[in-house]
Amino acid sequence: MTANMLRRRLDRSDAEISIVDKSTDHAYQPSFYLLPFGYMEPDDQFRDIRELVRDGVEFVQAEVTGVDPDTKTVVLGDDELSYDYLVVALGHRLAPETTPGMLEGWEETDSVYPFYHFDAAMGLRDALEDFDGGTFVVSVPDTSIKCGGAPLKMTMLAEDYFRRQGIRDDVDVVMTKGSDAVFGVSPYREKLEEIWADRDIEANLNFTVDEIDPEAQVIRSEGGDTQEYDLYAPVPPQYGQEALTENSPLTDADTENDGEYVAVDEHTLQHTEYEDVFALGDGCNTPNAKTAAAARKQSHVVLENLTAHMEGRRQTAAYEGYAACPLLTKKGKAMVAEFDYEESISAPVESRLNWIMDVNVLPSFYWDSWLRGYDPLP
Repeated sequence: MTANMLRRRLDRSDAEISIVDKSTDHAYQPSFYLLPFGYMEPDDQFRDIRELVRDGVEFVQAEVTGVDPDTKTVVLGDDELSYDYLVVALGHRLAPETTPGMLEGWEETDSVYPFYHFDAAMGLRDALEDFDGGTFVVSVPDTSIKCGGAPLKMTMLAEDYFRRQGIRDDVDVVMTKGSDAVFGVSPYREKLEEIWADRDIEANLNFTVDEIDPEAQVIRSEGGDTQEYDLYAPVPPQYGQEALTENSPLTDADTENDGEYVAVDEHTLQHTEYEDVFALGDGCNTPNAKTAAAARKQSHVVLENLTAHMEGRRQTAAYEGYAACPLLTKKGKAMVAEFDYEESISAPVESRLNWIMDVNVLPSFYWDSWLRGYDPLP
């Protein structure tokens, strides 16, 4: 989105624009909590990046292994790419291997599916078809995660799915989380607590997953508590990309994220030390919820401030922490949580229109408008 908007803004004789990615596939990740229930289909969730970028944007298929902002180079294994200006958008790194037993449970059993991975989401789809009762558990790691609402949506959609399958009385639905609330922002937290109490969904709070015993089907917490499961959909821990955390000074600033993420001004999105570097999305250290809606807003800010910086003008665009999360509560119903650094914005109202917007409308906007740089709303 950022590259395409920059291409539209900048004269081709003045700027060469390149995108570097190790894969040619781009996934619509919000589908991953819908695929297990058949509310979206897998064939619709991937596009070739080369078909998404505008004419005049070079696509470089290579893995970024480091960034040297002093020499203005991006390291690509044995090669490198020089730049005048850099936009870092490497996102979160999913790290199921950092929780003992998670990979083993996923690869060697039929009961553990870290659904932030596409393959695991599809495996969970098959597992749900065969599930006839027991304890269904979703867990949230004690790290920053992309789309903090996804585990809540997985939990509520699963409860509704079991009800629709006629086995709800035979299933205990549980979500574990290391904090003391299912959601951190009011008034959505209170509305979710009301929904969960009404539908007998258990929130096992102050429970941070320390290890998983796939053979015994038990989760152990850092505090020594245990949670049994028959079918388990964990959110894997997530961190900054090793290309930055290990091979770049861009994350070396003293931040609340312990150097995992690119250090930027939370409003301008310009790096705190290297003025020719900007960052956005899950991989920068802004204290906002990591959602696609946030990245979309940030993309506009980077567009305006980067072009101002290139032209020697004052940077006037400011990101105010906006994030939005459609919280799907059951098939056909959702509420939208919108908030910024300071306050909540939308009312906590469930409606069918919100479901239609998230499931039927937003994917088209995502693929055909936003990613292609056609987004009139700042």
